[in-house]
Amino acid sequence: MAAAKEKSGFRAKSRFLIVSPFKLRPVADLVRRKPYPEAVSILENMPHKGARLIRKTVVSAASNALVRNKRLEEDMLYIKEITIDDGPRMRRVWFRGRGRADMLSKRMCHITVVIDETIKAGE
Repeated sequence: MAAAKEKSGFRAKSRFLIVSPFKLRPVADLVRRKPYPEAVSILENMPHKGARLIRKTVVSAASNALVRNKRLEEDMLYIKEITIDDGPRMRRVWFRGRGRADMLSKRMCHITVVIDETIKAGE
């Protein structure tokens, strides 16, 4: 029964984003467990590229919640969890002097956002 409760919530995923997960995790920490309207306003006012990517995923998860449950409103939602996972790395050859070459590793990441309701809609 406890495992079924952990799966509750409405989720959205953004995969294979070309940004390092190390740059995204501090931005995600700012909005984790915050109410949905507050989290979106925080992300809109941040200058980071990662804030824009996380905001798109959060808005997508909220719209999933509002479409599936018509009794929900935006004020009733909060961000239950955000995970920033490592994705594959794109390897590029970086040619250097004297015939040498270095490997340039462009990191990718996956964002998973779970949004849940703060108060049950029918109560």
